[in-house]
Parts: sequence; C-alpha cells; structure tokens
Amino acid sequence: MRTIPQGWNLSGKVAVVTGAARGIGLESVRLLRSRGARIVVSDINPVVKELAGDDIATFCGDVSEEATAVGTIALSLQRFGSIDILVNNAGRTMNKPLIDMSAADWDAIMAINARGNFLHSREAVRAMIGMGGGAIVNVASIVSAVGMKDTAVYAASKGAITQLTKVVAVEYGDRGIRANAVAPGVVETDILEGIVEDSKATLASYGGAHPIGRVAQPIDIAEVIAFLASPASSFITGALVMADGGYTAL
Repeated sequence: MRTIPQGWNLSGKVAVVTGAARGIGLESVRLLRSRGARIVVSDINPVVKELAGDDIATFCGDVSEEATAVGTIALSLQRFGSIDILVNNAGRTMNKPLIDMSAADWDAIMAINARGNFLHSREAVRAMIGMGGGAIVNVASIVSAVGMKDTAVYAASKGAITQLTKVVAVEYGDRGIRANAVAPGVVETDILEGIVEDSKATLASYGGAHPIGRVAQPIDIAEVIAFLASPASSFITGALVMADGGYTAL
C-alpha cells in the first residue's frame, strides 16, 4: 500500500458524497475512503445501499428534497460525529434546444442540480460552523464557463452552482469553511443513460474536442475533488478548477 502524502491524508475526516452510486461520485467515495475518510453516501438509486460498511453509511433520497439534505447531514453527525467534507456531485443533464424545452424540463433540472446543491450546502455549513470549519467541493461543468448548444438549463444550473460556490467561500471563509467547484469536460459515464443507446460510447466520441485528445474518466475528476477536499488545498477557496483536458483553453 503506497504512502499517502500528508497533505492528502484524510484520516479522521468525515465526508458526505451525493450522487454516489456510480460515475464520478462512486470513484470519489473510493478515493476518499482510500485516504482515510469515513463517508456518508447518498443517491436516489437504491443500489447505493450496497456500499454500506463500517466506515460508510448510506442514505437513499432525492437531493432536491429538503428532507434528504437534512437527513444526510444528520446521519453524518449521528453515525460519525462530524462532517468535514461535502461533495455535491449529484446531477442530471438535458440536451435540448431552448425553444423545445418546457417549463417542466427547466424546473426538473434546476431542482436537482441547483436546488439540491443549495440545500446540502446550507445544511453542511450549519454543521461545519459549530465544528470549526470544513471543505465543500461542488461538481460544476465547463458549460458554467462557456456556451454550448442545446444545454440551456444544464448550463444555467451549473452556472448557479459556480456562483453559489463563490458566495459560500466569501461568506464563511472566516469561519474556516472553504468552498470550491470543479468543472469537468466530457466524462465517460452513464449520465446519458435513457437518452442515447450507449452513454459511455457517445461521450467517449467527444475526445477529439479536447486538446488532450480524450475525454475524462471518473477517476480523473475524483482526483481533483479529493485534492480540493484535502488540507493540500488549504489556501484555495472560491475557485472554479477546470478539469477539462484543455477544452476551455481553445
């Protein structure tokens, strides 16, 4: 087992990770755990319960519901006595031209991506204030910084996450709370499941749009999340970290 650099060591830390059943969330759980964290994992998919263990507690619920945010943070405090890290990863996408979108489409994506992030951040900050601080890492997107066709509501929701991140960093920096966001480029995950026949293959086909010549794997983004959650990034807050293979450098 390789030695963990001191700045990455999360022994004694407690993390909450939303959208933990697969993709970036699942890889983040594995990585944070390997660095010593105990974790509360949540997802709307009941399969998340299969992750339960001595150092992992599970919560099944819809992140857009207030009760889920309250319950998840409460579980962290009850089971492990703390919350030091929040990873707001849960999210949905939608690819439609603006004029083809309904109000219901808009509300559904904003509820999960923006409202869900707000609710969990609020509950985590309330708890972290009483514990001397913590780190919040939000998963945004390159479309929170650049325009892309057919992403109106997804881009708006990720833009909201980016701005919320900055406000939390400014409001609570003096209480020991850091907040940062990671902006992935295209990641090979199942996020398009039910929209296209093969989500991973479709996403992988966008590799050529990135100067690095490939799309990201979930572990690529999880590494950035773990860094922003760790003491190694102690002087970074309010940042949008582009993990996009050079996409926004074009």
